[in-house]
Amino acid sequence: MKRILLVIAVVALYILHQDFWFWRRGHLVFGFLPIGLFYQGCFSIAASLLMWLLVKQAWPVHLEQEIEHRESEEDQRH
Repeated sequence: MKRILLVIAVVALYILHQDFWFWRRGHLVFGFLPIGLFYQGCFSIAASLLMWLLVKQAWPVHLEQEIEHRESEEDQRH
């Protein structure tokens, strides 16, 4: 279930990256920041948080353990 939710989050973020709804808007956020730039800033923060979540929840730890095991075997041989 966790993996499906992570995949859905990645797909949702990919779809949200196509911000065509702000292309023709001249609205300013906080009176000085164009809405498209504000959206991209928020998107960058969301992407960073999703990447952090992916590393915490879906990192293939077994691959690291395999490499550490190989390195310890090589150290024992020398």
